[in-house]
Amino acid sequence: MKTTGIIHPIREITCYLLVFLFIYTGVSKLLNGSSFEAVLLQSPLVRNYAFIISWALPVVELLIATLLLLRKSPLTGLMLSLIVLTVFTFYIGYMVLFVPSLPCSCGGVLKELSWRNHILFNLFFIILILISLLSLSADKIFIAINRKSRKPV
Repeated sequence: MKTTGIIHPIREITCYLLVFLFIYTGVSKLLNGSSFEAVLLQSPLVRNYAFIISWALPVVELLIATLLLLRKSPLTGLMLSLIVLTVFTFYIGYMVLFVPSLPCSCGGVLKELSWRNHILFNLFFIILILISLLSLSADKIFIAINRKSRKPV
């Protein structure tokens, strides 16, 4: 996770924030599984898959947190984070447009957010992830350039 000996603080902070977010939301969904499933059953988009989603989503969130903590491959954790948050943001957008009265299945502080604030919250994380992914790409380009020039880094 280094480029020319300098740790990317934004990438580090992003990974830690995502770990906290996914552990928080994953554990919350598992602890309140029946209420999470009940909310999913009210959604016209996912009601047929409510049982599967109520178990699979928190497991995926905890898996992503684990990948980000292992830090052997930040790319995998960041890409999965981007996919999950993007899908969830589109889902929220649908809910805002077509089912605005549906209660939020998030726990704790996140439950207090409106649907629109959830979108802004997710967009903030999506932007951080994109910046982090771009910095990973910059690392690879820098390494490739230095290998071609055969100069020590």
